[in-house]
Amino acid sequence: MRVTVFSAKPYDEEFLKTANEGRHELIFTEAGLHAPTAKLAAGSKAICAFVNDDLGASALSVLKDVGVELVALRCAGFNRLDLAAADRLGIAAARVPSYSPYAIAEHTLALVLTLNRKIHRAYNRVREGNFALNGLLGFDLHGKTIGVVGTGGIGRNVIRAFSGFGCEILAFDPFPNDEAVALGARYVDKQELLEKSEILTLHCPLTPETRHFIDEDAIASMTRCRMLVNTSRGGVVDTLAVIEGLKSGKIGALALDVYEEEDDLFFRDLSSTVIRDDIFARLLTFPNVLITGHQGFFTQEALFNIAHTTIGNITAFEENGAALHPIGKR
Repeated sequence: MRVTVFSAKPYDEEFLKTANEGRHELIFTEAGLHAPTAKLAAGSKAICAFVNDDLGASALSVLKDVGVELVALRCAGFNRLDLAAADRLGIAAARVPSYSPYAIAEHTLALVLTLNRKIHRAYNRVREGNFALNGLLGFDLHGKTIGVVGTGGIGRNVIRAFSGFGCEILAFDPFPNDEAVALGARYVDKQELLEKSEILTLHCPLTPETRHFIDEDAIASMTRCRMLVNTSRGGVVDTLAVIEGLKSGKIGALALDVYEEEDDLFFRDLSSTVIRDDIFARLLTFPNVLITGHQGFFTQEALFNIAHTTIGNITAFEENGAALHPIGKR
């Protein structure tokens, strides 16, 4: 099957080619997918898209016109995919539901430790010959209350990690999980979570219910928040409200691996250009903010699993007309 791979980076090409083993004709393009670029898929029966590619009705309509029958997402999130439009157009869709529950959990812990102990600032100081400790004071994680929003595979690994530090774990999820409880988490409502969490970390999908889960009202309820961490989806956090929370001191520090308007920023080198996003630029001015460019998933094991699951979806569709991990109805 001929497959056009959008938003392709060198690592995507490496891992997908290895997983493919010559089964399909993979056409790689660095172009992101949206309506004007969708025509690049002409001649392909399937396309492979990434987390920030635009799979709205307009793009899907173009894909249908050029003969695409399958959208294979090489990610877990599918909030950018218009499922109703795909169903109406008869385009099948598949995703990678789980690639590494450890990668993002470990990155979450790395962000917390780095921001708390000012590792990023200390690294730069030492390289400049400055060994003073002023401004690098952190706090013990032991005994702190950690709030975990979303207790799926990633959230449970976060619970396991913080439990190892001797933290008290509060959890919030509409679907409580027995394993999370066995790991030491106690499920609470949103109000108690916000009031008692000293570190609040987000691991939920982006849905209409979770969009701006952290907003002005939520921040107003925070009484002990030393740190807010988001490694889930950018839209779970209202960025303007969080900036005000940082300014007021309601949020002691902020760690992000995702950002609401990351589409025009992340996964590209903009070091020689001007960042035109004033909100993002404002975040960068805070000394208590740490941002990484959506790299939580970026481990060898995760990329291996993403590539093999994606190729598996494409192969299953070619052979049986149905992918291994479909989204919605065809």
